[in-house]
Amino acid sequence: MGTWALLLPLLVAAAQAQVCSVNKTFFEVKENTSPGLHLLDIYVPEGQQVTLGPSSTRFAFRIQGTQLFLNVTPDYEENSRLQAVLECKRDDTVVTQLRVFVSVLDANDNPPRFPFVVKVQRVPEDTKVKAVVIPETELKAQDLDRNDILFYTLQEVTPGASGFFSLVGANRPELRLDRSLDFDRWPNMTFQLLVRDTREENVEPSHTATATLVLEVQPADLRPPWFLPCTYSDGFVCIHAQYHRAVPTGHTLSGPLILHPGPIYAVDGDRGINQPIVYSIIGGNEDGLFSIDANTGNLTVTKSIPSPKTFFLLVKGEQADHARYSVTQVTVEARAAGGSPPRFPQSLYRGAVALGSGVGVAVRDAAAPSQPLRIRAQDPEFPDLNSAITYRITNNSDFRMDGEAVLTGASLVHAGVFYAEVEANNTVTSGTATAVVEVRVSEQEPTPTGTTRRPQASSKPGGLPSVGTSPSPPSASPSGGSAQTSKPGTSLPKSPGPSSTLRPTAGTSGTGGGSTTVDGRPSGGPAEDRRFSVVEMAALGGVLGALLLLALIALTVLVHKHYGHRLKCCCGKALEPQPQGFDNQAFLNNPDEANWAPAPSPSSSPAPPAPPEPAPPEPKPPSPETLRRVPESPAVALDGDGPAAVRSILTKERRPEGGYKAVWFGEDIGAEADVVVLNTPASEVDGAGNEGSEGSGDEGAEVGLRGGAQRAPGSDSIYL
Repeated sequence: MGTWALLLPLLVAAAQAQVCSVNKTFFEVKENTSPGLHLLDIYVPEGQQVTLGPSSTRFAFRIQGTQLFLNVTPDYEENSRLQAVLECKRDDTVVTQLRVFVSVLDANDNPPRFPFVVKVQRVPEDTKVKAVVIPETELKAQDLDRNDILFYTLQEVTPGASGFFSLVGANRPELRLDRSLDFDRWPNMTFQLLVRDTREENVEPSHTATATLVLEVQPADLRPPWFLPCTYSDGFVCIHAQYHRAVPTGHTLSGPLILHPGPIYAVDGDRGINQPIVYSIIGGNEDGLFSIDANTGNLTVTKSIPSPKTFFLLVKGEQADHARYSVTQVTVEARAAGGSPPRFPQSLYRGAVALGSGVGVAVRDAAAPSQPLRIRAQDPEFPDLNSAITYRITNNSDFRMDGEAVLTGASLVHAGVFYAEVEANNTVTSGTATAVVEVRVSEQEPTPTGTTRRPQASSKPGGLPSVGTSPSPPSASPSGGSAQTSKPGTSLPKSPGPSSTLRPTAGTSGTGGGSTTVDGRPSGGPAEDRRFSVVEMAALGGVLGALLLLALIALTVLVHKHYGHRLKCCCGKALEPQPQGFDNQAFLNNPDEANWAPAPSPSSSPAPPAPPEPAPPEPKPPSPETLRRVPESPAVALDGDGPAAVRSILTKERRPEGGYKAVWFGEDIGAEADVVVLNTPASEVDGAGNEGSEGSGDEGAEVGLRGGAQRAPGSDSIYL
């Protein structure tokens, strides 16, 4: 026994020396390891060769000589365990077979994936709060990595939608309702569902995925019908409108009542469902006086109401599916209709029609020439009676009414502006109202502004073009006559605006058919007279203005030529212009009696230019020729000595009158002329001199003016 124990290891070693062997049969390799990794060395006895057996993982290994290499990139999700079967052969006989195992370790190399890209979920509007809208099984993402833990986040796409839905937990993608839904305000909401395979975002490696959730709110029957217009509404509650109207007693109205604030109309409070509404009267309908259309809600009076009374009708609006209904009140007040006249929205209507139009031609609206002129009155108390109003023209047979339209009643052969009175009569209440129509008859078509172009004016030889109008057509009298000429004491309708007016000419007899005037011009002149256009009058005014400008320039040149040497010698402070045609208060004894009434303008001779103030240091007396050229004052003294009298300041007679200033020239004007200022107190002269020299900066001029003045002894005059 001892001998066999010593020989056994030797026999085993000898046996091993005759077969293939490896030092390790199990390996662990990380996922995504690069191919070509050396795994182990194989001991192969002499005379044998090693190969991979057919049961080895396909293409996973390769043998190069006596070494085993990894031939692929291991993928845990594809194959987590690889096997290599080594066969040692002598010739074709398998001597030894060895197995080597490789375990692939999982790595985070795959992103999570949702089972959908866009998921649309319909949610009823009446879903209870805290209810699960979408279960976890429908939203859970899949990750091929075995040990990955997924984290979910719900992000709003529709602003404000995050207040309605949330996830149950960060690792539980279960969608839950947190707030009551409102189909009218939030018919649909969109979210983005994000999943990440790491808790933190900045961890490497980390993978994410997204999907879109669209939640469509399905309307539920939550609200009753609403009678419009709602006096208050917040989307959930409507305070219903209540309707009212007044009707005349003793009359049967053919059409539906025109109610305030509008017709009876209700809608389903759940606009998403929008059930049809059925109307009915459930109270207040005494003796069946009223009826309502079940589909439209139009309320009518079935028979006349004999006496004034107020009715309170209860009208029910019910959904066609009979799920919900609402009730409102309609107040109908029956009144006596005797004192309800119609009213025109405006007192003057303007129209235009072409000259030569025959009978039955529609008058066009002056403001909109493409539209016919329509005149419409309304009954403010009973608008249901507007259809009972009739119209007629009372004072002009050239025009007539056809319903609300104005038509010509005769051929229009005269141009001009004509007026007619339209009377509106409510055949039910017998109330009447009147309005004025202004019709412009012209050869040209009316412009959009309502004006007409006038024909060219003709000029008479040797004079200005004549201005006139064509004869005016006769106006109809209230009794049906056709006399257009106004009689004394007959009033015509007048336009309140700045439009043309038709008025009789003074001196017209009652039967003579005197001429009338339009805009102050005679309308019955000769046929050859023509009316000026605005453009021609503007051109004439421009020519006259140019001629006036040339005359002023010529006058300025002449004044400069004859009096230029006087103007050049002037220096110092210029004379302040005095208002012509007024008395100067400085020359009145009593300042309170100053007269500022304008004087009459001269009729023939022009006003003389104001004499310039002499300012040379040493003034010289004027020459006789210069004095002779001084024109007389154009102002003519009025009769009387009142404050309004205007008198000349140039005189050859001494007239020492109180409160009057004049310049007197002696009879014998020689080389040394005496110029006397009459009735000026010495204190005023001195004061005037001081005032004139103040601030002038020209002392020489002041000395020259004041130094030559001497007071004559025993007189009130000052000699210069």
